[in-house]
Amino acid sequence: MVFLGFGKYVRADRIFALEPILGEERGGGKRTLVWVEGIAEPLIASRTERTILQDMGQDASAQLSVLEDALALAERLAEDSEQIGPLLARSIKAESGVDIGDLGKRARELLEQTARDGDDQHLF
Repeated sequence: MVFLGFGKYVRADRIFALEPILGEERGGGKRTLVWVEGIAEPLIASRTERTILQDMGQDASAQLSVLEDALALAERLAEDSEQIGPLLARSIKAESGVDIGDLGKRARELLEQTARDGDDQHLF
């Protein structure tokens, strides 16, 4: 059984395709469309295709857990940097030397790059 998030589980041998959700549709627990044998519409998973593949036993994806954690952190940084006010961002930079705006910008660039790289690898 593979955990998809939100209390959803499916048999690994019934999954026949994974499709990453990209763009504005991604977020709020929507990461991957999971196509399951016997179900007409794909299920929406809150986990990425890499973590689902890892749970399915894909050897190549086992090494990607660190990358997956880094991408999740980048996504949180990008979201948080947009919500932080300019005054608070300046205060953080003055106190710690950390430029939250710059980190958010770099995180968004990283996420955009990984989304473009993944577009070449269609699973179906």
